[in-house]
Amino acid sequence: MSQYVKISQPNPPITSDKKFIRFWNRALKGELFVGLWLVFKEMCKWNIHTVQYPLEKLPLSPRYRAVHELKRLLESGNERCIGCGLCEKICVANCIRMETGYGEDKRKKVLEYTINFGRCIYCGLCAEVCPELAIVHGSRYENASEQRASFSLKNDMLTPLDKVLRGNDCEFEGVGSVSIDADKKIKATPLSYISISQTNQETKEEANV
Repeated sequence: MSQYVKISQPNPPITSDKKFIRFWNRALKGELFVGLWLVFKEMCKWNIHTVQYPLEKLPLSPRYRAVHELKRLLESGNERCIGCGLCEKICVANCIRMETGYGEDKRKKVLEYTINFGRCIYCGLCAEVCPELAIVHGSRYENASEQRASFSLKNDMLTPLDKVLRGNDCEFEGVGSVSIDADKKIKATPLSYISISQTNQETKEEANV
């Protein structure tokens, strides 16, 4: 006894009209024209969603970890970096190098500061550990160069002095910056306790007088 089952199939179309109808039902079914209509409708709105880079750039979050910057003090324009070396020690990519020395005023100064951006992984640890908020992550994310030496120049990272003097620079609010309620979270030092007690005592004396 044969185990094959015969399946009845419709007769294939013979005429060209039936072939076209079969092609329409299998391939198109109207979806093609629905898609074309949607594209044409969006095109007529004339809303350009494309950013014309590099003339236009999308806004970045202040916490975005881009190419580093070395900040200056807003009051005097001096460099914030005190040469403590914490950023060099905590760098997991081992790409930060610092050379320090003593100037004529017997104060420690940073003679050379370099970051190999070819090795940097932009983790943000150097910015978070900096006690003076001297090294931060800026908003420059284009880092293309023909020479590796361009990846580690201090002058390219340091904030221009004229920018600070004109008042165009502001306190950094990105990675590693001080929070708004930092004073409430930091424990007062013994000197602060002494000053507070002196202030309270002076207030009592004035009240008694």
